[in-house]
Amino acid sequence: MLRRLFLVLASASLLFSGVLRAAEKTDIDLVLLTENFPPYNMAKNGKNFAQDENINGIAVDIVREISKRANITYSLTLRFPWERVYKLALENPGYGVFVMARLPDREKLFKWVGPIGPDDWIMLAKADSKITLQSLEDARQYKIGAYKGDAIAETLAKQGLKPVVVLRDQDNAKKLLNGQIDLWATGDPAGRYLARQEGVTGLKTVLRFNSAQLYLALNREVPDETVAKLQAALDQLRKEGGVDEIMGRYL
Repeated sequence: MLRRLFLVLASASLLFSGVLRAAEKTDIDLVLLTENFPPYNMAKNGKNFAQDENINGIAVDIVREISKRANITYSLTLRFPWERVYKLALENPGYGVFVMARLPDREKLFKWVGPIGPDDWIMLAKADSKITLQSLEDARQYKIGAYKGDAIAETLAKQGLKPVVVLRDQDNAKKLLNGQIDLWATGDPAGRYLARQEGVTGLKTVLRFNSAQLYLALNREVPDETVAKLQAALDQLRKEGGVDEIMGRYL
């Protein structure tokens, strides 16, 4: 009898905790995901997992401010690798991911808030490198390092340049110095920031081959009203000079 009562109470407890978890999930409007992509998104402890106040960066500060202005509640998690957070945002209603380049192939997959900031695409070489490039076609003969799942790597692959990809973009800085790759295809200012974090300086830009804008990408099921509120808040923040002020904190 006592054992049966214990099982009933245990089942009720599990059911109640499940209800609580479900309630907690609906207490927020958005589940926002990001990655380590300095200076836009960074874990304060430098690790590959962080939540809420343990994350900072240009984009993080902007997203926090526009969410506050739009009265949108959210949770914020930094995870690794990028492919995982991208997939979660793509497949789960109420999810979003930032910062993401807004490419034609991605246009209809998400709803977009932005632009949050620029991300020029560049080829970096060692300071003493003799490589000179006029176009991407000139880079075809070299071994190019890139970040797996990133828009830069995807674009190079589509053009047949066959980049050598890594799970952490900063690893390309050391690979470049060690001669494992000839060129590093990365973003600017992100690449230079990451290189400095690895103790690598003096890299030079041998080609600037694209200028992209970075966005907050939201799952297609996020209500249009939510998207519009965030976009209006961002537009107002930019008009007031708030976006430039936030960028000035990091650059």
